[in-house]
Amino acid sequence: MKRLFGLACFCLSVLVLLPVAAPVAAKTITVGIVDCYSGPPSTYTNDVRDAFKLEIDRINAGGGVLGHKIEFVTRDSKFKVDIGLSAAKELIYRKNVDIMMGTINSALALAISDLCRKEKVPFLVTFAKSAKITGAKGHDYVFSITENTALAGKAAAVGLAKKPYLKYWIAGDDYEYGHAIADAVWNNLRKLKPQVTLLGQSWWKVGEPDFTPYITAILSAKPDAVIVATGGRDCVPFLKAAKATGFNKRVPFYMHTATELSTLKPLGLNAPEGVIGTSNYFFYYPESPENQAFVKRFEAAYKRKPAVGAIYGLLAARFIAGAYRKAGKVKPQAFIKAMEAMTVDSPIGKVTMRACDHQAMLPMFMGTTKKVSGYNFLIADDIVTIAGKDVMPGCDEIARQRKK
Repeated sequence: MKRLFGLACFCLSVLVLLPVAAPVAAKTITVGIVDCYSGPPSTYTNDVRDAFKLEIDRINAGGGVLGHKIEFVTRDSKFKVDIGLSAAKELIYRKNVDIMMGTINSALALAISDLCRKEKVPFLVTFAKSAKITGAKGHDYVFSITENTALAGKAAAVGLAKKPYLKYWIAGDDYEYGHAIADAVWNNLRKLKPQVTLLGQSWWKVGEPDFTPYITAILSAKPDAVIVATGGRDCVPFLKAAKATGFNKRVPFYMHTATELSTLKPLGLNAPEGVIGTSNYFFYYPESPENQAFVKRFEAAYKRKPAVGAIYGLLAARFIAGAYRKAGKVKPQAFIKAMEAMTVDSPIGKVTMRACDHQAMLPMFMGTTKKVSGYNFLIADDIVTIAGKDVMPGCDEIARQRKK
């Protein structure tokens, strides 16, 4: 009995003297997000981040991906290319992020895309609309989770070609996105309806404080319709000016994202009616169980309805998790190969990442702004769905663009 007691004491003393092992650090996949989280553009970008977090939390709660948890860090670009690019460099060089995401600024998205190609870091574009991102400037390391100006422009042209308008005016923000969306709408419209004519153009600086002189000049030219090419920062201010001047009642106009919740909600019932717009997502359309479940989950988490940015954030999370699972390892080249031609489920149906240009094939919903009972903001009415495959440029066209 004494021998047993002595042995027990010895074993206990050995355990006490052994060094305590440090806890094993959890493996992580880190996503760096650079976007504009201050000023008017944040009305769009906050939903990207919040829906991404909502889906990432769900993925992590289910065990993560390949034994890894997904985490993310954000940086505010303040809608400036130099600030945003510096932030991207900090995330890549100091934080050693595995994936980059962002941004609503097209010029910044192109700059970060170049950086990510150089450093071999996959970059998921979640709001910038320039067709150059996956077109002429596209490469292996960049993917677009949002629609681009080529897709939106062609979808708008399809809708406008069915209208009786012949004499047009173009007006918009004098930067990458403004010119790209205007060119895409107009060039496609001329192909579909050769008899249309362009009376003139007006271009203002981003953040223009007073649109009245431009609106006055446009009305004096008496166009049948106007193509308004504003970006995220100026969408709300321009619609406010359109309402104040009665612009929408005197001439029909199209503006991409004009029917989108992020654009309309800040204006409440003071938004102009009858404006033609396009968007990839409405919380009330499609009326599918998948969309209704997503809206319920988002509302429970954030106490607001999801806007279009939410679908991009959700898709980004599902593509990232799905690609790593498909690849079977956390390596950039394996991730890229897995992403190509990959399809994920979403509240707007199945979405495929086209292999030839790394562009998500998203549906486009066209409608007109209207006041509806039960809402304290305008929504889209008479919605028409245009399938992504019907407005995507051909892979041969993308190849030609990249050779120029």
